Amino acid sequence: MPFGNTPSVDTSNSPNARLKPVPIEAVQLEDRFWAPKIQQMRETTLPTQHRILEETGRIDNFRRAAGKIENDFQGLYFNDSDVYKWLEGCAYSLAYQGGGEVERLADSVIAEIAQAQCGDGYLNTYYMFDREDQRWTNLRDMHELYCAGHLFSAAAAHHRATGKRSLLDVALRFADCIDNLFGEGKKEGVPGHEQIEMGLIEIYRETGEARYLKLAQFFLDKRGQNLIGGGEYHQDHKPVRELDSVVGHAVRALYLNAGAVDLYMEMGEEALMEAMTRIWTNMTERRMYVTGGVGARRAGEAFGGDYELPNEIAYSETCGAIANALWNWRMLLATGEARYADVAELATYNGALSGISLDGRHYFYVNPLASRGGHRRQRWFGCACCPTNIIRLIGQVPGMIYSTSENAVWTHLYAASSAKANVAGAEVSIQQRTDYPWDGAAEMELSLDKPARFALNLRMPGWLRSAKIEVNGETAEASAPGSYASIERDWKSGDIVRLALPMPIEQITAHPYVEAAAGKTALKRGPLVYCMEDEQAPAAGVIADGQMTHAYDKELLDGVGAIHFEGVAGETEGWENSLYRRRADMSEEKSALRAIPYYAWANRVEAPMRVWLHLR
Repeated sequence: MPFGNTPSVDTSNSPNARLKPVPIEAVQLEDRFWAPKIQQMRETTLPTQHRILEETGRIDNFRRAAGKIENDFQGLYFNDSDVYKWLEGCAYSLAYQGGGEVERLADSVIAEIAQAQCGDGYLNTYYMFDREDQRWTNLRDMHELYCAGHLFSAAAAHHRATGKRSLLDVALRFADCIDNLFGEGKKEGVPGHEQIEMGLIEIYRETGEARYLKLAQFFLDKRGQNLIGGGEYHQDHKPVRELDSVVGHAVRALYLNAGAVDLYMEMGEEALMEAMTRIWTNMTERRMYVTGGVGARRAGEAFGGDYELPNEIAYSETCGAIANALWNWRMLLATGEARYADVAELATYNGALSGISLDGRHYFYVNPLASRGGHRRQRWFGCACCPTNIIRLIGQVPGMIYSTSENAVWTHLYAASSAKANVAGAEVSIQQRTDYPWDGAAEMELSLDKPARFALNLRMPGWLRSAKIEVNGETAEASAPGSYASIERDWKSGDIVRLALPMPIEQITAHPYVEAAAGKTALKRGPLVYCMEDEQAPAAGVIADGQMTHAYDKELLDGVGAIHFEGVAGETEGWENSLYRRRADMSEEKSALRAIPYYAWANRVEAPMRVWLHLR
């Protein structure tokens, strides 16, 4: 794919992908939800993160490896990966808007990386100068292959966005170094932290060099053969094709799954997709939070058992929700099935987006579903995987709105925007007008360079109860929730499609085996999960049949929709010298309560928060 054509995942030539990308450059957001966040990422988050990468020595580690400074290595042994993820975020920003300070910063960092690379292509600053003899000796724990994978992903994105080979050439030299060492008849091993699989396949897609695809397949094939201890934590307990549940470290597990789907889209091996479908069913039906977050246990940052989804002690790492979105995006590209778009949207709007503050400068590592008030975002972390990861996801959003297939344009996400796509031999421009996710009404006006016959496939989200579609004022058939409504016709410039996707406020209940949610309800409207965040939150109760309304408040939390409802605030008076009281002595007077979107909590003063509220 030529530069200036940057997809979030490049399936342009993937023979077993049902959907092809509409690149980031082809979409311009005009909404009040994502457009400000992407602009903020460019103006605030990326420059701020660059300063912190300098402050914490992550970029100095490359200067040290190049012999330019004599400092000791700084930070954790996988700190290179944070620099690479930041560069990938820069690439998506450059694809969307181009040039400016972000390009200058990215070019300066890439120059430091290139100067640090060894003559044989090796590049990992932790092992350069004083640990050369330890290279590749501990694949399970030391993340050499993981860091390489993030370099490869960043390099492919940067080359597509800018046309520059500066980072791609570095990545290819390192990929060749790894390929010379690992493979059939060479050194055997698998990474303890997956990511290289996705990275290798993306540089294969960028270059057409089959050795990189073969190496990715090698790493997937060797997993589960006890090469790194055989444990569930590292997903080494079974071969990938035999997996039937998500286990172990949540981020590693879903990165593995994403790489497996990438491999399927290139190779077409049905056993891989069969395994991915089994795992997806296990996760979404038994091991995923209502926010799309994953990872119940702090120990091992891991998935728990079936229905093990605690609230206040939930781990639900930001990177886990990001990995969930990235995996489901690939499942969608492979199959065209709306259920995967549903989960990608859920994880992106809730479990992942909560990981960054409204000011774009502070971050969550852990995203609990309940807090007593002390859980606050931080400027940075010693292990800073989440801050640099969230910018990768936000930067990809424009490229996740539309896709194409043979004679069809697909709409996955709704956002006020303009976009261009090529389908059925015509160039099609789509002007989408909507206030999603605050409102479910959407209008799409098409412009074509010539009339053409194709299908416009519109996602009917799984949270819908019903929908209405009109084409030029005439009713069209709306398919069931959790599918795509396909409108095939001869299209011409000026055609207008209107959608009504009603967003009632829903009271969500969990499976009876989810102990932490027993007798409770969560509030959801459209793609957004809501929470209570104030002193009433711990004891708040929802009246099951109480009236609920939704209203947008431009003064609240930079502008959000809030749910107003009648509930029980809980009596906080009269507890002197008491820990327990008879319920019969308690007042349960109705109160006016308010819930805010989960992604926006912890941006005000410290206060308790609850997603799951008592059901009265």
